[in-house]
Amino acid sequence: MSKITTAVVGVGYLGRFHARKYAQLPDSQLVAVADIDPQAARAVAHELGVEALNDYRELLGRVDAVSIVVPTSLHYETTRDFLMHGSHVLVEKPVTRTVGEAQALIELAQVQGRILQVGHLERFNTAILDLDRVLNRPLFIESHRLAPYKPRGTDVSVVLDLMIHDIDIILNIVRSDLARIDASGVPVLSDAVDIANARLVFENGCVANVTASRVSMKTERKMRVFQHDAYISIDFQDRVLSVHRKGTGEMFPGIPEIESEKFKYEDGDALKTEIECFLKTIRENGKPVVSGEDGKRALETATRITELVTGQSSPQA
Repeated sequence: MSKITTAVVGVGYLGRFHARKYAQLPDSQLVAVADIDPQAARAVAHELGVEALNDYRELLGRVDAVSIVVPTSLHYETTRDFLMHGSHVLVEKPVTRTVGEAQALIELAQVQGRILQVGHLERFNTAILDLDRVLNRPLFIESHRLAPYKPRGTDVSVVLDLMIHDIDIILNIVRSDLARIDASGVPVLSDAVDIANARLVFENGCVANVTASRVSMKTERKMRVFQHDAYISIDFQDRVLSVHRKGTGEMFPGIPEIESEKFKYEDGDALKTEIECFLKTIRENGKPVVSGEDGKRALETATRITELVTGQSSPQA
C-alpha cells in the first residue's frame, strides 16, 4: 500500500515537531516543509532530508495531507487553499479566527470529500483516552490550566491559547448545549487577557468552572469531574487518572466509605498519536477524533467567553 504524501506548513516551535512525526511514521512520506522564514524552513528540511519552501502555495496539489501550524490569522486562507486542491488537513487550534470561517471550512471539506481535523492535542493525552470507561454523567467539573509567561502564543488571549483545550474536552464529555456563560479576566503582562475564569452552565444541569492563566509561577494542567457515583481527577501533565467511588462500607454512620483507584500512564507522545489518528482516518475514510465541527464548537464557546471578558464583540465571518 502506497504511503500518504505529507507536508507541514509553518515549522516554528510546534511545526517542526509535526514534521519530525511525519518523517518517522511508516504510513507517511514527508515531501516538504514550508515557512516564510527561509532559515527555519531550510533547517528543518535539512534535518529531515526533504524540500524546503517559503511559499506554501508551491505545495498545492502535490500532497495527500498537510499539517497547518501557522498563526491563527492565517488558518482559514491556508486550510481553504489546501482543501480546494484536494489535500486532507490537520490544522492547529483554534481552528480559525472566527466561527464563520470555521463553518466555511467545514462545508468546503464536505464538498471536497476531504478530512478536516483540528489539533486539540490534549484529546490524545493517555489519561484522557482512558476516561470513557469511568465517565458516567458529569454533574460538576473544575479545571485549572496554569503556565508561566512565554511570549509565544500571546497574539491571542489566554482563552484561545490555553483555556480552549479544556473547553474542547468539557464540551466533548458533557454533550449538552450551553445555557449560560459567566466569565472574567484581565491582561497582566501582554495586551491580551492573560488570566481568565469562566463558569459554563449546561442545559442538562452540569456546571463547569474553568480557569486558565499564562502568568503563573507554576505549571498545572488538571481537571476534576464529579458525578453521582464518583469523583474523577485527571492530571494531564503527569498522566494520572484517579477515581474515587462510594464503597459498600461506612466511613461514618450513614456516610459511605470512599474507595480509590489511581492509574498512572506511561509517557505518551500525544502529537504522534494525533498524527497517527489523522493518517488512519484518511486511510479508512473515517471520522476524525477532533472534527472541524468540534473545533468550531470549542471556538464558538471560547469566543463567547472572550467577548464577556473583554466587553467586545468578535467578527462573525
